[in-house]
Amino acid sequence: MNNALSGLRVLDLTHMLSGPYCTMILGDMGAEMIKVEPIAGEGTRKLLATDPEHSIDGMGAYFITLNRNKKSIAIDLKSEDGLALFYSLVEQADIVVNNYAAGVPEKLKIDYPRLAEINPRIISCSITGFGEQGPGAKRPAFDQVAQAYGGGMSITGEDASQPMRAGIPIGDLGGGMFGVMGILSAVIERYQSGRGQHVDISMLDAQISLLNYMATMHFMSGNNPHPIGNSHFVHVPYNSYPTADGHLVICVITDNFWHNLKGLLHCEALEKPEYDTQPGRLADKAFIDTTLADIFRSQSTAYWMEKLNAKRIPAAPVNTFSQALNDEQVLYRNMVVDLAHPNGQTTKGPGCPIKLSRSEESAYTPAPLLGQDTQHILSEMLAMPDDEIDRLRSNGIIA
Repeated sequence: MNNALSGLRVLDLTHMLSGPYCTMILGDMGAEMIKVEPIAGEGTRKLLATDPEHSIDGMGAYFITLNRNKKSIAIDLKSEDGLALFYSLVEQADIVVNNYAAGVPEKLKIDYPRLAEINPRIISCSITGFGEQGPGAKRPAFDQVAQAYGGGMSITGEDASQPMRAGIPIGDLGGGMFGVMGILSAVIERYQSGRGQHVDISMLDAQISLLNYMATMHFMSGNNPHPIGNSHFVHVPYNSYPTADGHLVICVITDNFWHNLKGLLHCEALEKPEYDTQPGRLADKAFIDTTLADIFRSQSTAYWMEKLNAKRIPAAPVNTFSQALNDEQVLYRNMVVDLAHPNGQTTKGPGCPIKLSRSEESAYTPAPLLGQDTQHILSEMLAMPDDEIDRLRSNGIIA
């Protein structure tokens, strides 16, 4: 297939979410993904593995989703033979990705300086909670830790008395996405220099970057923003509103959207001249929101969405997962795909959001069983004879 990243070979040492999400995207785009697991298997294999609703034949939803398009080889990197075997794979690879805690790659002797001695073109990427250098580098981190340190939790929710994490694990996923960007930037630079380099991704750095213009506003004013639920600190109306059977959101960014909304609702209370511009609406934000909530309660979400779309007013239903994953636009964009288990059973999961005009999308091969591809990788990639593979397996170096 004409995949965008065909020809790139990645050694995937990742576990849990931030790292596997990064390498999942690389695999979705066509890179050859070799998942290097410990003999006991990567820890995410066990998540939901026995949950009757969220697993297939001993493989949970986490692993099925995050490890599609990957091959599995199990190696004991703590053994001398296992490390030597890994180094042989590095000679044939383009990229090595891990999300071990800071300092662990050095302990395992798989840090970038060592890998670059073996293969000067190798690109390595580490995704950690706080980066590999600095006074807080060794602190442990998971998704919510990154969200809390990064400031985003302080503005999420209804009020400051109960900070709220984002429902989507943006601490982990943000680190994974920036990992992809960093890796591909290094790949492009390698075409110019002929040499690899190390990509150091911090989940905290990612969260700080995502604060974006709000961080600049803080530096300009000196004020800490506070949570305001689903409303906006500038635009009005910009909020979620209850309907007869659910909720919808309206995002009035410009005054012409407000005039369209007034023309749709025909509500005398909203006809005040001062509401025709943003400062007037912001000054009476609470009243406008209350008035709109009373109006929208009178009909269903579908009724209002038909009317709002006809007037080209930015609006959306607050979809459940089942509604979002069955949306006609989502389905048209191939954002729901079949995910297979090696035994042939299938489920569905999210597709790849990167759409290219000439390159084909991945066919989504199943997440592998532990060590499923060990024999093939060693014999094909390293031309290792069968008796040597058998020796390594019998000594517990591979599985």
